[in-house]
Amino acid sequence: MNALVKADKKGLGNQVASQAAVEEKQYLTFMLGGEMFSISILSIKEIIWYANLTEVPMMPACIRGVINLRGAVVPVMDLSNRFGKPSTPVIKSTCIVIIEVPTAVEGEHQNMGVVVDSVQAVLEIPTSEIEPAPSFGAKIRPDFIEGIAKVNGKFVILLNVNRVLSTEEISQMGQVTGTAEGM
Repeated sequence: MNALVKADKKGLGNQVASQAAVEEKQYLTFMLGGEMFSISILSIKEIIWYANLTEVPMMPACIRGVINLRGAVVPVMDLSNRFGKPSTPVIKSTCIVIIEVPTAVEGEHQNMGVVVDSVQAVLEIPTSEIEPAPSFGAKIRPDFIEGIAKVNGKFVILLNVNRVLSTEEISQMGQVTGTAEGM
């Protein structure tokens, strides 16, 4: 019986070790206005250079326009503007990160591009290194923040994609903009 208990404890130890390894998530890090942000790699479809953007009239200020991505129309958001800051200037390293966002319809997704200053790297961040979003002091809305991690002595803001790129909230901004301009 003792041998069975020892074997069970060894098996349990291996399960705990494998669970600890699973608790590490991958994030794409990028720069925006001198700050480092990240998005879960599971939401990222691809990264493209900033080019061929078509402006669309009567859109919220945070929507830069649309791009043609292999025949599909993809809206492109200026994250800096979404955070209440000046629009991101287009420079040599400016990229559009294509993200898959859930829609209001259960189980459906929409691709949306976000403009970033530059893409940095894909990092594996242990969940134990992620702190909850601060209730005050952040330069963006607290509900936009999934957490904050410390990587190489610097803070990285982990964005909550479902809140930042909420299609319902963005469409409401468009309705408000359209109503205000129509007055």
